[in-house]
Amino acid sequence: MRLVFAGTPAAAVPTLRRLATSHDIAAVVTRPDAPLGRRRVLTPSPVAQAAVELGLPVIKTARLDEAATAEISALQVELGVIVAYGGLVREPLLSAPTAGWINLHFSLLPAWRGAAPVQRALIAGDRVLGASVFQLVAELDAGDVFAMREIDVPETATAGEALEALALDGAELTADVVSAVADGTARAVPQQGEPTFAAKLTLADGLLYWDQPLDAVFARFRGVTPEPGAHTTVAGQPLKVLEAAPATDAESLPPGRLRGTKTALHIGTGTGALAVTRVQPAGKGAMNAVDWWRGLRGGDELVAGS
Repeated sequence: MRLVFAGTPAAAVPTLRRLATSHDIAAVVTRPDAPLGRRRVLTPSPVAQAAVELGLPVIKTARLDEAATAEISALQVELGVIVAYGGLVREPLLSAPTAGWINLHFSLLPAWRGAAPVQRALIAGDRVLGASVFQLVAELDAGDVFAMREIDVPETATAGEALEALALDGAELTADVVSAVADGTARAVPQQGEPTFAAKLTLADGLLYWDQPLDAVFARFRGVTPEPGAHTTVAGQPLKVLEAAPATDAESLPPGRLRGTKTALHIGTGTGALAVTRVQPAGKGAMNAVDWWRGLRGGDELVAGS
């Protein structure tokens, strides 16, 4: 098929690469270059970089406005494919491709419609994750579903790790749907069940509340890692928690209390301890959590805040 592809982050790249092996991609639509790193260097999106490698035309736009709509419509494509582009497709662009648009979404719809499905699912403690390919409609993530697939992810997987696995599975799922659309065998069914919604994460979502049960603290850590990142405060100073897991055979600690071991920094929660192995103090680079703790004054007397 003659396609237009819209996507921005690394999670969209496997689908772009997979579709490029079998179809004519007329153009790739992605968000404009963004400032990254401490020096705020303008950097193309992962999708833009992949498109250049594949020799595909790139349209960079922050919004699918009138100008972008005209440019994309002029391509006269049969199908639009969107994966985490970061903007809404509205009429008349929604109807511009002959077969409309399909969307790869990283949840088992109608669960977790919205911007952060994997992250919100993990924070909520969901044990099953998945991906859906659906017909894009004006209402948010509400279109009929062509295909859906559950995947098993380790119980310790962070959102970044889970999204990487879903992106690979989702690329094959999307390719199957595009092939079915091309040969006329694609069939979509209405979503079943009560929808839940996955709002975009903010820095505040990464704050760890140590009086909560260990399962809830760890679920939040998984859901916000690597972005926007889990964090707390110690002695009034912010501290990012980069690597952690539930402590096994740990000494009981009050919520928020810090205690170092040979291999990890234990922090008490409402029902157990979280073993933190890597942290990043304010204004410094990432470091071993035990090394950071040994440099503190107060040691076991310090409490992590929330």
